[in-house]
Amino acid sequence: MLFRVDPASSVPLGDQIAGSVRGAIADGTVNPGDRLPAARALADSLGVNVHTVLRGYQRLREEGLIELRRGRGAVVVPGPVSPGRAKLLERVRELVTEARELGMSEEELVSMVRMSQAT
Repeated sequence: MLFRVDPASSVPLGDQIAGSVRGAIADGTVNPGDRLPAARALADSLGVNVHTVLRGYQRLREEGLIELRRGRGAVVVPGPVSPGRAKLLERVRELVTEARELGMSEEELVSMVRMSQAT
């Protein structure tokens, strides 16, 4: 799995790392049960702080895409919903980023999503 980060991007590095994992899950490069690189090793290879990697991994755990196991590291959760969920989460992140760039508030975006359900 290839991780890339762009320090010049407005997207936080931890979110970029999480996005790399989401993309790999979505396209099948990473499968349920696969282990992700150790946070320290990934941080060293990307030239970032280990806490940055851990923030990205924590976000993925909160999204239900990975489990963080003491002594075993980060593991992609088993289950058939992971690739679809990863794709959806990545698209949602892109939508939120685009809305922020347009100056929309969170409330405006949520309202727009709710209105789209009615149609």
